[in-house]
Amino acid sequence: MNRVVLTGFGVVSSIGLGSAEFAKGLRAGRSGARPISVFDTSGFEHANGCQVMGFDPTVWLRNIDPATLGRASQFSAAAARMAVTDAGLDEKELAGKRGLVTVGTTNGEPFDLDVLMEPRIAEGVRATAPATSRWVPPLMLSISIARELRMSNVSAYTIGTACAAGNYAIGDGFDAVRSGDVEFALCGGADAMCRKTFASFYRLGAIAPQVCQPFDADRRGILTGEGAGVLVMESLDSALARGARIYAEVLGYGLNCDAYHQVAPNQSSIERCMRLALDDAGVKPHEVDLVSAHGTGTQANDITESRAVRQVYGDKPPRTVSIKSMLGHTMGAASALGSIACALAITHGFIPPTINHRVTDPGCEIDCVPNTSVAADLRVVQNNGLAFGGNNASVILGKYVKEDGR
Repeated sequence: MNRVVLTGFGVVSSIGLGSAEFAKGLRAGRSGARPISVFDTSGFEHANGCQVMGFDPTVWLRNIDPATLGRASQFSAAAARMAVTDAGLDEKELAGKRGLVTVGTTNGEPFDLDVLMEPRIAEGVRATAPATSRWVPPLMLSISIARELRMSNVSAYTIGTACAAGNYAIGDGFDAVRSGDVEFALCGGADAMCRKTFASFYRLGAIAPQVCQPFDADRRGILTGEGAGVLVMESLDSALARGARIYAEVLGYGLNCDAYHQVAPNQSSIERCMRLALDDAGVKPHEVDLVSAHGTGTQANDITESRAVRQVYGDKPPRTVSIKSMLGHTMGAASALGSIACALAITHGFIPPTINHRVTDPGCEIDCVPNTSVAADLRVVQNNGLAFGGNNASVILGKYVKEDGR
């Protein structure tokens, strides 16, 4: 079986575009929260979100006309282009290799579905824009990557396991590269903000009025966000042969679905998923230095997840942070961006903070690294993604250590 390493990242996020700017944002505790402008928020008393600003798809896309893609597909294709460039891979050489492209999502192209349906509701079916209809299928999130990079020898599919989908995609890529079925994998997640998703969470009473405060006694809920994260995965032998920079090694992952409740997380199920990942990685709990939590900033998630962490790790769990305090909840992109954040933390030797933090909820007995990043030599990290319907996914990443111990 191959050892699998991460050699390139593409990031579209509210706190930075590209892996270098994303790392700076994580270390600085940058907030992506701002008033939403990507859709009409009339009628909502509060409407902050973590919207991607300053993204111009024409800067990144060379082979596809961005006007033929939905917003989420623009994010995923641009992130893939960034990731391949970051990995130092030659596009023409990559095009002929056997590979896997898989992207997780919650909604596919929700922003464009809103655009498609509004005139139809107001004016009838004849007002439906035919062009928009062509690019809203979720499959476009992965197909657009293959088209942009002109890959003709890949499997390309989209995974719809919502907020855990990015980690699901990484797990598929890990298996494919580990087994030798493919030479590389481009895996991640993407989603775009839309009024439908915002209104749904608003109706649930889960939208915070200003900022997201995971694990805080005064938290008020989530902020919806958007973006994409794509990771280049290849075998260690491949990376060493071409002299590639190695961010981190993928050690294992765990998936489960408990079907417990549509929206309420289940503590024992989260615990089982985290243990599945540790077992797959061959890692003992005391070897883990950091947990990147799902950490939505809702009472139901934060208390349940932090208790599951303590069930796995005991009374002195590793520091457990939530980058959603900075990025908002990017839905299908969330766990992919979380995994990238973990790998960057390993590479650059720091722990991202949980920002907007005042007083830790007594029900969340963890050290969430409030407000300021800290320096740390991270050897092993665990990244959680938890989705509606009881779909859980956890990934274990490790610091790559050369044969000579460096």
